[in-house]
Amino acid sequence: MCPCYANLRVVTAEHIWHSAGVTTVLTPVDFSGITNSVVSQAIALAKATGGRIVLLNVLQPPVITSEYGPFMENIGEIVLVGEKAAAKQLARLEESLTAQGIETETLQLTGTPVTNILKQAEKTQADYIVMGSHGHTAFYDLLVGSTTHGVLLRATCPVVIVPAAKKKGRKK
Repeated sequence: MCPCYANLRVVTAEHIWHSAGVTTVLTPVDFSGITNSVVSQAIALAKATGGRIVLLNVLQPPVITSEYGPFMENIGEIVLVGEKAAAKQLARLEESLTAQGIETETLQLTGTPVTNILKQAEKTQADYIVMGSHGHTAFYDLLVGSTTHGVLLRATCPVVIVPAAKKKGRKK
């Protein structure tokens, strides 16, 4: 047994993958317009390294303020509908990747995206994180924050950022 696992009582599938030298590419997806580009880059990286892809979707529940109190009863239903839709989209992506011969795992979580992405990167022993950038302005990111920026600052593995396509009519 590898000395790095000497203190483990149970060896998980993630440990077996990692010790076998298989590259793990964590790929957070939000099913926005950039998702296909992100998945394409993850596929290219996984194929180049003989790795596997872990598709991750983190659904962030809506933030409710007191003035929306009467609508709070529907929050559970709204989250459930979002989770079901995400599960269907994850299943379609997994089926597509598997058909291309790529070992794929899907994870669906609810909570804060940055925190959950970083936790899953550690848990799956990700060698890379491939994620998209929505191309918001720096001012928007300053006010609202950016998931990509948060992950980039705190990740312990390389992060590949797939830029959003340039909008037509924009000057360089």
